[in-house]
Amino acid sequence: MFVVSNLLVALAKILNIIFTVVWWLILIRALISWVNPDPYNPIVQFLYKATEPILYPIRRLLPNSLKFGIDISPIVAFLAIVFLRSFLVQTLYQLAVSLR
Repeated sequence: MFVVSNLLVALAKILNIIFTVVWWLILIRALISWVNPDPYNPIVQFLYKATEPILYPIRRLLPNSLKFGIDISPIVAFLAIVFLRSFLVQTLYQLAVSLR
């Protein structure tokens, strides 16, 4: 059972890293949007291409009453990332510990 336990620990660590990277990308995109970035800059294009698949579905699901000129989809994405990190990653760690 230690093999499955080690696999779950590795999966939890990889998910934690992915959630951290996505969190930082969304934060940088939100901060850059305040200064009117050059859309032809390769860094800006990368940020938009990396975060738009996450933010667009959230924007689409938000009701019109919450769309008041400010894009709150990064805030919703942050909350989802925090939830997934505290629930999914911790559950995988605890499951791995219980299998040892």
